[in-house]
Amino acid sequence: MKMKNSIAIILVLVFGVFLFQIFGYHQTQTSLNKTAGYYNTNTAAEVGAANVVTAIVVTYRGLDTLGEVTVLFLTALIVGYILRHGGKEKPKKNNTSEILITAANVLIPGSIILGVYVFLNGHLTPGGGFQGGAIIGTAITLMILANPLQSIRKSVLHFTESTSGFFYILIGLAGLIFAGGFLDNRILPLGTLGNLLSAGAIPVIYSLIGLKVGTEISSIIASINETGNNTSKS
Repeated sequence: MKMKNSIAIILVLVFGVFLFQIFGYHQTQTSLNKTAGYYNTNTAAEVGAANVVTAIVVTYRGLDTLGEVTVLFLTALIVGYILRHGGKEKPKKNNTSEILITAANVLIPGSIILGVYVFLNGHLTPGGGFQGGAIIGTAITLMILANPLQSIRKSVLHFTESTSGFFYILIGLAGLIFAGGFLDNRILPLGTLGNLLSAGAIPVIYSLIGLKVGTEISSIIASINETGNNTSKS
C-alpha cells in the first residue's frame, strides 16, 4: 500500500512540474491566429450565420459534426444491443410520487418546445442541434421517470433517427455537388443576416441534427428503462 501511495505522489509531482513548465512558457495572444481571423472576418459574408460557432461546426467543419453524430448513433446502437436481452414481464404498479408526475406534465411540453426553438435558432443564438436534441432527450427522460411503466415505441424513434440521418447525408452531398463542399449551406439562399430564414441550409441541417440527437438519447433512456423494469420484476 505504501508503495502504491509513493508512486501516486511521484506521478502527481511529475505532472505538477510538467504543468508548471507549460505555464512558464505561456504567452498571452493579443490577436487571433490566421484560421480564427479568417472565420471572424468572413463567416457572416460567406455563410450568412450570425452565430460564428454554428457556421464553423455545421459548414467549415461539417465532417467533424458527421463524425460526432455517428459516434452518438453507434453508442445508442451498442447500448440497445447490450440491454435488449432480458425478461419480458414488467412491474404492474407505478410508485412514482405525485409531485414528480405533476412536474413532468407541466415541464415536458415546454421542454420539447424549447428544444425545437434551440435548434431552429442555432444560426442566430447560442445553441444548435446537439443542445436542442439534448433538451428533447431530457424531456423524454423526465417522462420515463414520471411513468416508468409507459412504453415508448422504439420503431418511431428508429424511423425518425434514420430519416434524419439520411436527409442529413443527402444535404451534405448536395452541398458537395452543387456548392463548395460537404454540408455547404449555400445550396439554399443565404437570406438576410439575423433573420430566422437565413444562413442557407443551416436551419435545416440543425433541425435534422436535433431530431437525430434527441431520438438517439431517447432510445438509450428507453432501453435502460426497459432493462430496469425487467430486472426489478425478476
